[in-house]
Amino acid sequence: MSLERRISLITLGVADVARSTEFYARLGWTKSSASNDQVTFIQLKGTALGLFSRASLAEDAHVEDTPPGFSGVTLAYNVSSEIGVDAVVKFAVSCGARLVKSPEKVFWGGYSGYVADPDGHLWEIAFNPFFPQDEHGHVVLPE
Repeated sequence: MSLERRISLITLGVADVARSTEFYARLGWTKSSASNDQVTFIQLKGTALGLFSRASLAEDAHVEDTPPGFSGVTLAYNVSSEIGVDAVVKFAVSCGARLVKSPEKVFWGGYSGYVADPDGHLWEIAFNPFFPQDEHGHVVLPE
């Protein structure tokens, strides 16, 4: 098995979601209708950006909200099934990633686990039934 070179969703842990959403709106980046008061999603070309409370993001990954355990950023690799999440997590660990959180059903209705690269950068491996993927494996957010 080898992984495609892609990032599905970049989620930034922020102190104030509304303030950060306003900043990105000023850049001309439009939030998706999938957004709510707790999280903002912005469609990028081939990737999506998420803005989420730093404390809540750390809690989701089961890490402390303090350096070096959590940098405030996670990178996501989305797949099309729960079985795919299990396979990618297993493969990443076999390549030297550190298992941070075993795959599990999560509060937002999907299934995910976390691994860390050799520098501790967190990757969420996720199946999100609410964000379909196009023929290239890119996340497609609602407009």
